[in-house]
Amino acid sequence: MDVRYINPLLEAMLNVMGTMANLKPTVGKPSLKPDNVARGEVSGIMSMQSSKARASMAISFTGPVIRDIVKRMLREDITEVNDTARDLAGEITNMVVGGAKNIFINQGYDFNMTLPSIVSGKDHIIEHSFKGRTILLPFTIESGKFYIELCFEE
Repeated sequence: MDVRYINPLLEAMLNVMGTMANLKPTVGKPSLKPDNVARGEVSGIMSMQSSKARASMAISFTGPVIRDIVKRMLREDITEVNDTARDLAGEITNMVVGGAKNIFINQGYDFNMTLPSIVSGKDHIIEHSFKGRTILLPFTIESGKFYIELCFEE
């Protein structure tokens, strides 16, 4: 997969985490995802379409990470992945995909976006809207890992 598809999401994620949660995630090595099982406990999923391409993206947070982000952004201590955590996962997904959309516009892709949908629970399934290989991009912060998945179809 071309880095021009990964880099906008990477840049948008680092921007959102830095400005909204005062976090500087470490980015891991991208890989092909061999299955549709989420790597986290709660995931936000969105699709984007243009005349040139279609993409489906998911951001999957482990329990400790989304609880940490809730505490940082909302000043609320939670002990489980609750409605607040699910709502925030959806909002973060919306902010990251929206930020990436602005970068994609500069590459000639004028995407329309869907609203985020949320899936949660241990070993939940992420169904991407489009066919194609899925790239998994891991991030690490002090409280654990979270992941971006990208399925891009031209």
